[in-house]
Amino acid sequence: LSSLHCLSVLLASCLAMSMKEPYSYSSAVVQGGGTPFASSGEGRITGVRVWENINYYYYYYCYYYNSNTYTGDGAIVQVSGKYNPRNYIYTLVFTTNRGHSLLSGQPKHVSFNFYPAHMGNELRLLSGCFNGAGITSIGVHWGLVNMEGDGNSTGNSTSY
Repeated sequence: LSSLHCLSVLLASCLAMSMKEPYSYSSAVVQGGGTPFASSGEGRITGVRVWENINYYYYYYCYYYNSNTYTGDGAIVQVSGKYNPRNYIYTLVFTTNRGHSLLSGQPKHVSFNFYPAHMGNELRLLSGCFNGAGITSIGVHWGLVNMEGDGNSTGNSTSY
């Protein structure tokens, strides 16, 4: 009886470990200084609005959470682009699991490509640094999004 009990406890703990939400981080490119930023919000990021300044550097982002206006029921599963290792991000591309992409900026300098380490994960937040001229560093955080109970209609936004 005790070996059966130990086996069931071991099996339950293994199942609980496999149910944990796996998270991963795509290391920041352009290790520039400036003011740190990170997106914040609840639920799925369903849209990213990007503004660029006249010098092709990015200086403003707006994230939309739980609004199916932008990606429908899709999820952002890839962030790629180009950067100058000495200073700024020049190109950003956000791609959904439905194959839609938002490309902005100038296609020059060194390429980067971020995607989740675990199947089924999606963009949870972007972090990095910026200064008065643009984004000086960007990294991507991936994870699972619990869509139960999310109304997908609040349209919250966060900007930097």
